[in-house]
Amino acid sequence: MALATSHHIVSVAPSASAAAASRLPRRGLLRSRAASPAPLAAARRICCRSVNSANVLGASSTTSDEAIPVPVVMIDQDSDRDATIVQLSFGDRLGPLLDTMKALKDLGLDVTKGTVATDSAVTQTKFHIMRFGRKVEDPDMLERIRLTIINNLLQYHPEASEKLAMGEFFGIKPPEKKVDIDIATHVVVEDDGPKSMLYIETADRPGLLLEIIKIIADTNIDVESAEIDTEGLVAKDKFHVSYRGAKLNSSLSQVLINCLRYYLRRPETDEDSY
Repeated sequence: MALATSHHIVSVAPSASAAAASRLPRRGLLRSRAASPAPLAAARRICCRSVNSANVLGASSTTSDEAIPVPVVMIDQDSDRDATIVQLSFGDRLGPLLDTMKALKDLGLDVTKGTVATDSAVTQTKFHIMRFGRKVEDPDMLERIRLTIINNLLQYHPEASEKLAMGEFFGIKPPEKKVDIDIATHVVVEDDGPKSMLYIETADRPGLLLEIIKIIADTNIDVESAEIDTEGLVAKDKFHVSYRGAKLNSSLSQVLINCLRYYLRRPETDEDSY
């Protein structure tokens, strides 16, 4: 049976400079340290359309005896050629997240479109974001985006603290159950057309994305694109990777898997030891 769905859409009319910047050649996730183009003009015209609108400042009603849902934050670099997609869900407790949109803009990002899809169980909020007219490719900025969204969620929904690994660092209540990092860490490399797909699942922690990117870079492997998922206490990430423009052979795949497994299972290990 199809579920009834309501949508809220926020779109930002792109400036001329954004359109011009979007036609620049794309770069890989690790090849984004060159000088950035001039910032986009600050003045932008925002158009809003809402159907079955929710309270724009608050969340859905919650009661103390409700089971706390698992928060999910996803950063998608694959689905849109020009923009980075950020998706957030926390059961049916989220409103349109205007506060989160402002926090993203405070990072110097442009929110070009936002949608909210609601069914009887889950509200999913999705933002299309750009920086200097193109998708975000800097790993440091991607991690800042992830932590900003999680911090915002903890600020406005403190009950999420015990469901997120970040609750131990930034929340009011750390998770009662912690993930066994040895059991939770899985690394797989598979062929995916002309490239390889790297799958990583491990216990979440601050700075995890930067750690993963550094390990990959230290093996001289390029990250072409990524999907970074935070599901409660666990990070589930996917990376399109290549070596000199081609998929990884079996030997290089095994080297990458061994390095990631060793380091991710020992987060306190000295970086030079692996």
